[in-house]
Amino acid sequence: MSRSERHARKGRKKWFVIIPLAIIIVLALGIGTYAFSIYGNLKSTVNKKMHEPVDSIDTKVGKKKLKSKKPLNILLIGSDARPGEKGRSDALMVLSLDPKHDKMQIVSIPRDTRTEIVGHGTTDKINHAYAFGGSNMSVATVENLLDVEMDYYVRINMDGFKELVNELGTIQVDNEIEWDDGKYHFTKGPTEMDGDKTMHFVQMRKQDPEGDFGRTKRQRKVLEGIVDQGATVGSVPKISSLVDILGDNMATNLDFEDMKKLFQDYRNTRNQMTDYQLKGQGTTINGVYYLEVADDEIQKVHDMITEIRD
Repeated sequence: MSRSERHARKGRKKWFVIIPLAIIIVLALGIGTYAFSIYGNLKSTVNKKMHEPVDSIDTKVGKKKLKSKKPLNILLIGSDARPGEKGRSDALMVLSLDPKHDKMQIVSIPRDTRTEIVGHGTTDKINHAYAFGGSNMSVATVENLLDVEMDYYVRINMDGFKELVNELGTIQVDNEIEWDDGKYHFTKGPTEMDGDKTMHFVQMRKQDPEGDFGRTKRQRKVLEGIVDQGATVGSVPKISSLVDILGDNMATNLDFEDMKKLFQDYRNTRNQMTDYQLKGQGTTINGVYYLEVADDEIQKVHDMITEIRD
């Protein structure tokens, strides 16, 4: 697939942490399908508030894969949108699920990656795709960049992230570097965090030797921590509040039946989780910073994603 020359414009210095498999967290709280039978508002919330199809994904294909328990690709979009704003996608990850081998792969795409913005007629930083055309344009742009097809997408905004972590109580991550941001002191090793502390954990870049790459790594650690905590909480009452939080802050082309299938046949994919970040060379053009990604790196990531199959 051909790719045009990439250029970009300066983006705002905002951040976001993606909640991977956000809906599976809700469905994997230790009580299984029982949750569906006792909460009448769950189906309504999912289908009426969360469900948001996009033209760039043929959901019929995803449904066939779900029915046959085939590997799936899900684009995870983190939006920094505030009330009255459209926002950008400050986090993009391709989540690949392999139910046959119980494996999960997460590929992070840095927000400054230069690429063609499909449907907008320009090249720009990849996180601008969401500002230009929402989830639909983000999906199309990622598919074009990596030459892979998405089966589903999940989008969640920053406010929902904080609320969800707080509802879960705390999450724990293995912190690799020590720093202090004036409010919290982060030490190396196991670190327990509520929603506010988690936001500080992922927001920091300047004190991280790896810069934005380090921040993305911390995003993935938080992602894993949320999945682990969500899967171990066995409290039925939390289901309702978690669903309400997600209903107000999440959109996906998964419907209620799709989610049930994910719970039934894909929940164990978290048993083996691997992650990778798209690599590139930082460059500045006309005063704007970009991440230039070489064709061989794009091919490598393409192969990583497409090799997850039966």
